Amino acid sequence: MKTFVVINPHSANRETGKRWAETRAKLRRALGSFGEEFTARPMHATQIAAHAIKDGYDCIVAAGGDGTLNEVVNGFFEGGKPINPEAVLGVIPLGTGGDFRRTFGWSVDLKSSLARLECTDAVPMDLGMLEYTAHSGEQATRLFANVCSFGVSGLVDREVNQTSKILGGRLSFLIGTTKALLKYKDQTVELTVDDQPPEKTRITTLAVANGRYFGGGMCVAPDAAPSDGFFDVTVWAGYAFGDFIFKAKALYDGSHVNLPGTRCFKCRRLSAASGQEVLLDVDGEQPGRLPCRLTILPGAIRLKAGNQRSVRS
Repeated sequence: MKTFVVINPHSANRETGKRWAETRAKLRRALGSFGEEFTARPMHATQIAAHAIKDGYDCIVAAGGDGTLNEVVNGFFEGGKPINPEAVLGVIPLGTGGDFRRTFGWSVDLKSSLARLECTDAVPMDLGMLEYTAHSGEQATRLFANVCSFGVSGLVDREVNQTSKILGGRLSFLIGTTKALLKYKDQTVELTVDDQPPEKTRITTLAVANGRYFGGGMCVAPDAAPSDGFFDVTVWAGYAFGDFIFKAKALYDGSHVNLPGTRCFKCRRLSAASGQEVLLDVDGEQPGRLPCRLTILPGAIRLKAGNQRSVRS
């Protein structure tokens, strides 16, 4: 296939950019010639991926973290339709969070990433479509590969983005998370799930999951399968700062689904609205707020997953 690599040089605490010459050499030995471009600003990866597909590249590789992957996935589509339905997504996971890769059991070593890219097979993977309210107040649409959530997770994103990065990525995230959890109180949202009547509920966080992990390794939806045509929804209610400390093991190994305050279900569509400002988290990014509507797009993209046929529950 004709391959193009979209690189976020700032991923992995800027190590990706520093080591790209070495990585490029290994990629060329494995794949031969390929196109490449560094991202330079937010949503730049979407533009790069779209241009590459229009230029005839049929394998677009996201080299970076979950945010880079999200942007690249959005570049496969224009006007709600795929630019080239036969185009394939490849992934070189280089970010510090790595939630998307965890669902597939991928490691971060380059050798395994090259093995997946060299494989000629590709598996269909679902995507989520999010229609939401941008910070400007305008309506917007964004696709996601892993997890979209709202509640305290969106506030965490906002706090992290407002925290100085001079202390480093991980410490900045810890500080932002702590600040968000200490100030957050459960919010009331009105949910409509598939064709069921609307219901009002209080939430700490509600996660609409295509993959299983978010928040840097929390197994928020242990039964999620990115190729089953359903979202796995997890609702946390009544969780306070102490719960994220004392229940950490359950949150990271997935056993939180058995705890009071956790509710799980599957659906194909979900709408949410609130009289409060409820912030979104989309694959680790914070693009806007409720109201929103989420729809599963079964088999919307083809993924180079190596020898894995798919991930099913």
